[in-house]
Amino acid sequence: METINATGKPCPIPVIEAKKALRSCAAGDTVRILVDNDIARQNLEKMAKGLGSAFGFEKQSDGNILVILTAQEGSPGRKEERSGLVLAIGKNTMGTGNEELGAILIKSFVYSLTELDPPPEMILFFNSGVTLSTEGSAAVKDLKSLEERGCIISSCGTCLDFYNLKDKLAVGNVTNMYAIVEAMAQAGKLINI
Repeated sequence: METINATGKPCPIPVIEAKKALRSCAAGDTVRILVDNDIARQNLEKMAKGLGSAFGFEKQSDGNILVILTAQEGSPGRKEERSGLVLAIGKNTMGTGNEELGAILIKSFVYSLTELDPPPEMILFFNSGVTLSTEGSAAVKDLKSLEERGCIISSCGTCLDFYNLKDKLAVGNVTNMYAIVEAMAQAGKLINI
């Protein structure tokens, strides 16, 4: 059995890599993932409990932790039904405080969205959030992956104009504030960042 080396990889990558590996497993198969911190081990344990997978770990002599997951019947496959989830992203960072950290967090957030089963139905970008859907953004690849899975990506036209980015839109379509309000009002679940 091959071991996934997730040492040095930031949250949530160890969990996502483990979940991807479990998707291809039959019941009883094991997935081994090497991590370098106890937080990653705890996150993998939470994921395993949520999926009903058996969980174990071994501390290594070099300080790393080998996590062993055993797939159960009904291991997580990709589900593509509709989620009802709409995300409204109004800035190009996540949280308040350090801007550099906020940029790292929003990139990680968008990447994590690619692993939701099913994916969000729609992501709405406005204000500085529109920079995430334009050329040069680290989030474009993940947004394109979401779009391929049926997620509608829409960026405010007024905001794109304000930032002189309308001709640099790299993913999704241009929308208006009325359509943004309508989508938010009709959402089954709404996350506003």
